[in-house]
Amino acid sequence: MAILTKHSEEFLHRYLNNASPTGFESPGQQLWLEYLRPYVDEVELDNYGTAYGVINPGKDYRVVIEGHADEISWFVHYIADNGYIYVIRNGGSDHQIAPSKRVNIHGDKGVVRGVFGWPAIHTRRGDEAKLQPQIHNIFIDVGAESKDEVLEMGIHVGSVITYPDELEVMNDRYYCGRALDNRMGGFCIAEVARLLRENKVELPYSLYIVNSVQEEVGLRGAEMIADRIKPQVAIVTDVTHDTGTPMLNKKKVGDVKSGAGPTVTYAPAVHNKLLQLIIDTAAEKEIDIQREASSRATGTDTDAFAYSNGGVPSALISLPLRYMHTTVEMAHKDDVEGVIKLIYETLLAIEDGMDFRYFKV
Repeated sequence: MAILTKHSEEFLHRYLNNASPTGFESPGQQLWLEYLRPYVDEVELDNYGTAYGVINPGKDYRVVIEGHADEISWFVHYIADNGYIYVIRNGGSDHQIAPSKRVNIHGDKGVVRGVFGWPAIHTRRGDEAKLQPQIHNIFIDVGAESKDEVLEMGIHVGSVITYPDELEVMNDRYYCGRALDNRMGGFCIAEVARLLRENKVELPYSLYIVNSVQEEVGLRGAEMIADRIKPQVAIVTDVTHDTGTPMLNKKKVGDVKSGAGPTVTYAPAVHNKLLQLIIDTAAEKEIDIQREASSRATGTDTDAFAYSNGGVPSALISLPLRYMHTTVEMAHKDDVEGVIKLIYETLLAIEDGMDFRYFKV
């Protein structure tokens, strides 16, 4: 089965290079829906921008495959009289990588370019040599002389700030860029929809391909859309940590390696029967997988779906990722294809009305 095409690769680059910060996902969602539309029977949006397509609508049995659309970013928090801009997080942005990064500030008059400044090494002596980036001391310089000049540019408190770094392919093996967490998941589920349509698969249930908003601030988009769709089954895809890179302790964070296949997760929110179906499908179709465990919560939209509507059997399939929440996130091309294959084959194994209850009384 062929997986990625030239058309899908072109979409991936457009989609990843577009800014889609939490709460402001609409431009990315438009790109995603434009790509998805030929492969589904219906497309919809909820009030906060979660986008989804439906294959075989109208069935009583509803299955969701889901990723999330938002990327981490910053908000303008304070504009000093001398024109320097201070920030707060929008999602889990890492303050330690900020100094010397270029940024796009999305103001009322369009995008304004800026940089996260930092004192030159020559000026940091004695105790100042120990100076570290903190959320309260990182700042943005847009070349303005005053607060009034910043405001005249269309920048104000609440303007959202993103990084401009674009997607590239390293060594013909790794995708590298910002926002692979988790627009790569949105890409994977769109590819599943494409394969179902191109292979003329007739599903016995309604399939919802869901690209949720606001995951980075508490799974909020998934909470809303789970209540709207009320699915019987949910398969969520997100990213997980490649723990083979330096300075990570596998005893603490688990043993996951890029290029060795997607992971499946054991956790209270993950339904054991659905998980076993995924594992059995991987074995039957010879798809490499890795295993990991999460204490209490997965920290992904899986939790939102699982605990909605009186309990929805849910499972998590994750893409190993290096350097999460940086502008150089890396994912192995084979793992991306592995996520697509595993979701696709699992959907073929789910039957209309499949009963995932632990036992019958």
